[in-house]
Amino acid sequence: MFRFFIQPQLNTQTQDIVGYELLMKEYRDGCWQMPTSFLDIPARVIADTLVKTADKLSVAVGSVSVNVNRHQIQDEKLIQALTIAQKVVRPVRLIIELIENDVIPAVPNAELIKTAQHLNDLGIEFCLDDVGSGINTWPEIEPLLPFTSELKYALQNYKENLDQAETKQTVSFWRDLAQKHSLRFVLEGIDNESDNDWADSMQIDLRQGYYYGKPRLMKIEDGDPD
Repeated sequence: MFRFFIQPQLNTQTQDIVGYELLMKEYRDGCWQMPTSFLDIPARVIADTLVKTADKLSVAVGSVSVNVNRHQIQDEKLIQALTIAQKVVRPVRLIIELIENDVIPAVPNAELIKTAQHLNDLGIEFCLDDVGSGINTWPEIEPLLPFTSELKYALQNYKENLDQAETKQTVSFWRDLAQKHSLRFVLEGIDNESDNDWADSMQIDLRQGYYYGKPRLMKIEDGDPD
């Protein structure tokens, strides 16, 4: 059984929840756990769960985001479900986060551009997740920027080095790149007050992490386990 857990994204300037990321988990061995492999989750499972979740999700926020890899985003059934889900949640924006995991065979950027453009035409936004890691690196993702509305940087991957100049330079690069291309920039992995203060010093307003709210189960059936 797969379900989405929702985690808030905050604008710390206004203290408003601006969106929710939908994080998929699997119920096995009597508890909710991370899927054994995100790459092996069929697109139809993501699609069906997304549509049912969207139907239940009645929150006054700007957006909801869901993660997919480069193979899943090419699946026509998933595209159809995303179209349905966007209609269900409108006027809330649906954002597709392209995760950094590599896939075999590789998906050429030319194919991703076609998909991103198609999503844009449907009113669905496109996000590059965990930029700077995996295959979402520079300049690999440069051709995708014209079709992208958001970049996300995972602070948790570098938290042990927050006081180092290299970390500040890396985060500044992605923050400034987003600003240059008029994209939203979300810093995720803010888990404590120290992380929050560091984000303040970097002048990054859009944030996500345990410090602002842990993921919580979004039930879609009465019998869903807690």
